[in-house]
Amino acid sequence: MSVAATVPALLPTYARTDVTFVSGEGCWLTDTGGKRYLDLLGGIAVVSLGHCHPAPLAAAHAQLDDLWHTSNLYGTEPMIRFATLLSERFGGGARAFFCNSGAEAVEAALKWARKATGRPELVALENSFHGRTHGALAVTGQPAKRAPFEPLKPLARFATLNDVASLEALVGPQTAAILIEPVQGEGGIHPADAAFLAAARALADEHEALLVFDEVQCGLGRTGTFFAWEQSAVRPDAVVLAKGLANGLPIGVLLVSDGAPDGFVAGDHGSTFGGNPVVCAAACAVVEAIDSDLLARVTAGGARLTAGLAALPGVEEVRGRGLMLGAELDRPAGPVVAAALEAGLLVGTAGDRVLRLVPPLTVSAEELDYGLSILHEALA
Repeated sequence: MSVAATVPALLPTYARTDVTFVSGEGCWLTDTGGKRYLDLLGGIAVVSLGHCHPAPLAAAHAQLDDLWHTSNLYGTEPMIRFATLLSERFGGGARAFFCNSGAEAVEAALKWARKATGRPELVALENSFHGRTHGALAVTGQPAKRAPFEPLKPLARFATLNDVASLEALVGPQTAAILIEPVQGEGGIHPADAAFLAAARALADEHEALLVFDEVQCGLGRTGTFFAWEQSAVRPDAVVLAKGLANGLPIGVLLVSDGAPDGFVAGDHGSTFGGNPVVCAAACAVVEAIDSDLLARVTAGGARLTAGLAALPGVEEVRGRGLMLGAELDRPAGPVVAAALEAGLLVGTAGDRVLRLVPPLTVSAEELDYGLSILHEALA
């Protein structure tokens, strides 16, 4: 598929390919010409249960008949229920702030950390990605993404993933928070070592800073546990979530642990559409669907996909956890993605030579094998 010409009515912020989808079911999409595609990209880790999954679909439909919106000056039953479900998954006592995207959740986390500590500096990681708003971009460790918009605030300093010494050199008495993706997504699918996360926890405690995990892409069962941090047993002071929260409906959340400082008071932050009852109803259904059986399926599917990718021609390394995988190639990934799309398969990139696969968590073994067969042809 070739890159489509710019759509006159849209700002050219995406290099869209020349395909338009009209429907989806499970791991499959259909375009305007009736062609079907196996989706192993999942809206970039968003459609976690598959397209039009019956549980969030029914929950959203039912809520549409009752209530679409109220101001956040009031409560709604779906919002309260969803916050309670997330708190229980976090270990109890956690408090939620709802917004509409991952970047907004990161913005909330940055404001919360600055307010709670009274400190000006953030420590993030090189190669990280936290969003495209000014604050989220300021803590994104990819200079090419920051450069066109600098100077940016807040003040951020960047350590190296899995290099404890580089982290120790940056964290100090002016550090408000350490911000880490347990698995870096846009930066090439690089997991953080358990020892590195443990060191970050110890440094945050030593300097009375806060530890924040960005699980926008790697959370919600994507790596085989509900939160990615559970695999290291390093509990953060706060976690930000979005993407797969409502299976494609827009929502983000800052979830602050019970032992962390309050930070915010009324009027410090807000979001007009945050905690929308229709989206929260769908999100409740998603969280309830991420049970032990589904997590076991993610682990098994991830192992199958890892082995299959490693056996493909031109694949030099496979990284990631669960169903969040990157395959480092011996060639540019873009043409491989284009060839796969032409053959009816959606995959993505995470860097010049990295294929990214983040399929719905419900993907079957047969669907994974079919996708691998298409990639074999694209790489041969």
